[in-house]
Amino acid sequence: MKINTITCHRVYNHGAALQAWALATFLKMEGHEVNIIDYRPDYLCGHFEWGVNNPIFDKPIVRWLYLAAKYPGWKRSLSRKAVFDVFDKKFIAPLVTGRCYLAAEELKQNPPIADVYIAGSDQIWNTTFKNGTDPSFYLDFATLKNLKLTKTISNDFKPKLLSYAASFATEQLKEGTEDFVKLKLTNFDAVSVRELSGMKLLESIGYNGTLVCDPVFLIDADIWVSLIATREGEGESYILVYDVEGSKDIQVVAQRLAKVKGLKIYYIGSRNKRYADKNYVNYAPDSFVSLIKNSTYVVSNSFHATAFSFIFQKQVYVVKRGDGLNTRMQDLLGRYDIVDRLVDANSNFETTIDYRKVNVILQQEIVNSKAWLLSQIMK
Repeated sequence: MKINTITCHRVYNHGAALQAWALATFLKMEGHEVNIIDYRPDYLCGHFEWGVNNPIFDKPIVRWLYLAAKYPGWKRSLSRKAVFDVFDKKFIAPLVTGRCYLAAEELKQNPPIADVYIAGSDQIWNTTFKNGTDPSFYLDFATLKNLKLTKTISNDFKPKLLSYAASFATEQLKEGTEDFVKLKLTNFDAVSVRELSGMKLLESIGYNGTLVCDPVFLIDADIWVSLIATREGEGESYILVYDVEGSKDIQVVAQRLAKVKGLKIYYIGSRNKRYADKNYVNYAPDSFVSLIKNSTYVVSNSFHATAFSFIFQKQVYVVKRGDGLNTRMQDLLGRYDIVDRLVDANSNFETTIDYRKVNVILQQEIVNSKAWLLSQIMK
């Protein structure tokens, strides 16, 4: 079966890159011909461009003052881009379609043909972001009517349109986007989401969905180690910190935990943290996997740092986020009855995760998720 997936795959984010690789790789391991649609609209791929991306500052004199202030951060960001580009060339590029699409209309005018199209995973339907209201992430380009207009296909051809582990990331749609989402969901033959809150959101707008696990869980731990992980952190004892929003609470939690457990703090991210004993600045997703795999504890506010902590059975503390995106974490932890791992600066560290119990639930969820996906593909 020829399958095309679409997701936010080239946004220089560890989790986004790894989940994109995981879904495509799992389907290839099942014997399918798989490509990730190389869709890169400017709002996703323009982060590292040198220029003024805010019209407020795009004025004479102000423009140059803005660029001068932006230059140091932009220069630092190029190092991050470089290591991600190396990872992309090795792991993602072999999976993508031959053509790169830079806009929704461009994709709609000349879509790549497949038997099955899958939207997901990660926060592709987060309506507080631009991708959440981008019709491409609702497979608008892959409808039968559109394909017949743009391609020569047989009369009996009918593509299957699915979502896999798509995430709204929030409990409610952004005000004003409800009608758009309701309409675009009519494209799908079957919908699956990553969080229980996503299931409830679907129900609130009149749709049924299936709860499945994130694509990274479809790949066994030993495969992550043999195909992706580097050797960073091997033979060392440390607390790994991964902080996606510059959280003061994460620092407090990590330092308290380090004192109690007598461990060093290692940090992976885009800039040095003074409180860390060792910084891995601008390391690629393969190092991210390795550092979690070799850690003793993980302290983070990231969904995928938490997911990989489960894969490698690490004691993880998930720190509440200040941007309000805690729904994903509450849903994830709640499914395995370990919601007490969602902590703040005042929490204690007396509990431990019993992975014997977690794995009973998680492994059954993985089995069910694989069965749902493969059965929908073959229907």
